[in-house]
Amino acid sequence: VQKPMTGVRVLEVAQFTFVPSAGAVLADWGADVIKIENPVTGDAQRGLVTVAGRSAATPGVSFSPTVEAPNRGKRSVGLSLALKQTRPVFEELVRRSDVFLTNLLPQARAKLRIDLDEVRRINPAIVYVAGSGFGSEGPDRETRARDATAFWARAGNADGVTPTGSEVPTGMPAGAFGDNIGGITIAGAVAAALYGRQTTGQTSVIDVSLLAVGAWANQSSVNLAMLYGCPLPKIDQRTQTLGNPLTGAYRCSDDRFIQLSMLQPSRYWASVCRLFGLDAAAADERFASLESLATHADDAAALLADAIGSRTFDECTRLLSLLKGQWSAVQDAWEVAHDESLIANGRIADLRDAQGNQQRLVANPVKFDEAAAHLTRAPMFAEHTDEVLRELGMNDHDLIELKIEGAIT
Repeated sequence: VQKPMTGVRVLEVAQFTFVPSAGAVLADWGADVIKIENPVTGDAQRGLVTVAGRSAATPGVSFSPTVEAPNRGKRSVGLSLALKQTRPVFEELVRRSDVFLTNLLPQARAKLRIDLDEVRRINPAIVYVAGSGFGSEGPDRETRARDATAFWARAGNADGVTPTGSEVPTGMPAGAFGDNIGGITIAGAVAAALYGRQTTGQTSVIDVSLLAVGAWANQSSVNLAMLYGCPLPKIDQRTQTLGNPLTGAYRCSDDRFIQLSMLQPSRYWASVCRLFGLDAAAADERFASLESLATHADDAAALLADAIGSRTFDECTRLLSLLKGQWSAVQDAWEVAHDESLIANGRIADLRDAQGNQQRLVANPVKFDEAAAHLTRAPMFAEHTDEVLRELGMNDHDLIELKIEGAIT
């Protein structure tokens, strides 16, 4: 099956995860993504060797998920953008590209002459994409950011999941959590821009910030705060909806959790009660209508918590599987990696690393044409410099000269 981005060439000048993960998704979808890396240091992400105090790689193996996930499927070129000797190479790459991706700040882009005006001077039709912490306008346009600061903290997501009385805000559930959401947002924007260019002849400048992505993810709360004209009240983090005992997490007897999300509690209350042997609660007038159930939600939740808490996780999942209401097991990362639905839909994908070992990564969530994801590994540092530059017409003498000058690796 031909991938939808086959024939599209993307030129990436970006580091870490936010914008590079967009390049990885575009590569998954068939684009030829050429990643320009500093010829000495490479992408700084390559130096991220520990995560949460543990090694992010297996000893003796080149495969590291922190590098592979945002860079899979690309070609790497070690090229200095600061030297005049490489300017013709860069300009030829821009001419041959459909999309330019970067997360450098405006001043850095201007210094390297990779800002919008320069890139468009070389290729007026190119789609220019800038990912940032806080957007291309406003007082923070030159401010550095991470997803923990812009997406999580400033966009209100940390506050939204922090329980009342907590001494510190709750941290992100995973590294690059906001970066990956932002990356696929950029990939979708690129697809829209390419379609627009094809149908109208007009190209686009794309601006995506981690702050805006975080606010979008948190829009339910932000929109309500604007409606109410004040901050939202803190709620018990066990529940999803005040007054509804059939939302939120409940602990089983073996300390596993079940997440309920039945937003029509009066529809499911009696059935849930009967499943868990709460026949009296099913007939209790306090819980007979939506209004009375909301009024006595704490009592109802306590009864349900006792019933679930007296049963093992397996017992609870067996009972709930008989119900049409929405619920799920609360899974850890290891369980997610082995989730039957993800595997059946090809969203946990196999690939071969540089040594030929079989590895696995989470695939991007978009499935085209009923096909499982087909991933290829991330490039080694500067692995494709000679290959790509030869495609531009350079010969061995040209390559050797640039290498001697330290302009390429």
